[in-house]
Amino acid sequence: MAERMPEPATASPPRLRRFLLRPWVRALHRDAGYFAVGLTLVYALSGLAVNHIADWDPSFRQIERTHQVAAPLPAEADAAGARVLQALGVQEKPTEVYAAGEDAVDVVLEHRTLHITPSSGKVLEEGQSPRLFFRLANWLHLNRGKKAWTYVADTYAVILLYLAISGLFMIPGRKGLLGRGAVIALLGAAVPVGYVLLSGGPEAKNGSPGANAAAPPTR
Repeated sequence: MAERMPEPATASPPRLRRFLLRPWVRALHRDAGYFAVGLTLVYALSGLAVNHIADWDPSFRQIERTHQVAAPLPAEADAAGARVLQALGVQEKPTEVYAAGEDAVDVVLEHRTLHITPSSGKVLEEGQSPRLFFRLANWLHLNRGKKAWTYVADTYAVILLYLAISGLFMIPGRKGLLGRGAVIALLGAAVPVGYVLLSGGPEAKNGSPGANAAAPPTR
């Protein structure tokens, strides 16, 4: 009996493939999020620090220490200052040394001042030391460097805009923009609007809309 050959499968008609935008939005959202991690840490931590500038110095630590050196010290200010710097092992060259009183010599360094009492050898050190991370982060966040960093900051702002807008379209259906997502997005938008309404906005301090008419714009 002749072996029956299998019938060739009939080719299905070609189907039109729809170009799905959402996978591309997700992929770009993911990569943009990874790219923005470092900048977000800098801006977020610096923002927290600068927001509380009334409570602390976000860029420097305040120093106040007392030292005792051999007394009496020379009466001449420069000689007394040199003796104290040598005794404390300070290699930095002072910017100024002067007699602050009858029995007082001040040695001014870059970030601190030594208040010396020559008769007793007492030295009061006052000044500040930089908070390494926060000083750099605040310098970047406040755009003190200007120049090329302005372009970096603008690029970061555009990335944040993309992350915010693309995030609206990440999930389809009722959990996305057509349902719960829209409610959450509106709640988030209501926070700044509600605060402005409750606080009175930039005119609230002076109490009248025209009070700040001649003042420079708030930054």
